[in-house]
Amino acid sequence: MLAVACALLGVVVGSLLTVVVDRVPAKRPVASAARALLRRPASVARDRHTPLLQVATAGLFAAAALRFGADWSLPAYLVFLAAMVAVAVIDLEHFIVPNRVVAATLAVAVPLLAVAALLSGDWGSFGSALLGAVLAGGGLLVVNLISPQGLGMGDVKLAVVLGLFLGWIDLGHVLLGLFLGFLLGAVGGVVLILAKQRTRRDHVPFAPYLASGAVLAVLAGTAIMDWYLG
Repeated sequence: MLAVACALLGVVVGSLLTVVVDRVPAKRPVASAARALLRRPASVARDRHTPLLQVATAGLFAAAALRFGADWSLPAYLVFLAAMVAVAVIDLEHFIVPNRVVAATLAVAVPLLAVAALLSGDWGSFGSALLGAVLAGGGLLVVNLISPQGLGMGDVKLAVVLGLFLGWIDLGHVLLGLFLGFLLGAVGGVVLILAKQRTRRDHVPFAPYLASGAVLAVLAGTAIMDWYLG
């Protein structure tokens, strides 16, 4: 039942994300449009992003419910998944990782994880989450300083968010999530070049790969590591 409830919530949140992906890149206000959408849900049908966002968010929310169950951290991970969907779509279309989405995610997620730590008594996970954010952000900052053309500061800021949620699980998931992101990025880049959709000189949005790697690590990281370690 929890997975079904989260899937239904994901449909609603996916609809609201249409406002985010349309307005944030244009630096337009979001809150008023989101309230209007909630008052007039039928208006969302005219937006081209809606089906993809609704299906993706509903599926990810249901998967998170199956992964975490009725854990106090589940609300924070729903915020994380919604943010990853929005960031991926925006970066694919506009080649930016919006500060507004990253900052808002951190502003909501850190208190939610702190509350989860308080209610569960698991302050170790909260400390690991903060350390994961520092390590992931710091690691990608080093990559950015070495190769600023290959990795933008938006990706570095996104890594802070990824490290926070991966670190809550454990620091091994931080490494796994970043590894999967780079692996997916490499494979995706090669596929685009072979398909002649990009050349070696073209910019390829990296945030969707980072987000996908982190989401995969959150939802299936333990199984992946168990398989790898035998």
